[in-house]
Amino acid sequence: MAKFMDVHHGMTGITADQLHEAHQADLAIEKDEGVHFEHAWADPQSGTVYCLSEAPSADAVQRLHERAGHKADEIHEVPLSV
Repeated sequence: MAKFMDVHHGMTGITADQLHEAHQADLAIEKDEGVHFEHAWADPQSGTVYCLSEAPSADAVQRLHERAGHKADEIHEVPLSV
């Protein structure tokens, strides 16, 4: 499976509790799409949220995010890491 970093915009003012809630919504259904969300980060000032996942495809990541109620604006495969 590949790694993906997805980006959500427009979440200005997001709190730690809201980020945790959104991440938990993803985790609750991730097995339905064969996705595993590893971590989420947020910048409340810019309203940008980043999620790192392992998944069979970017489409699977998007389907899961849509079902959880927070469609990603961008999804990038991350084929290399150090």
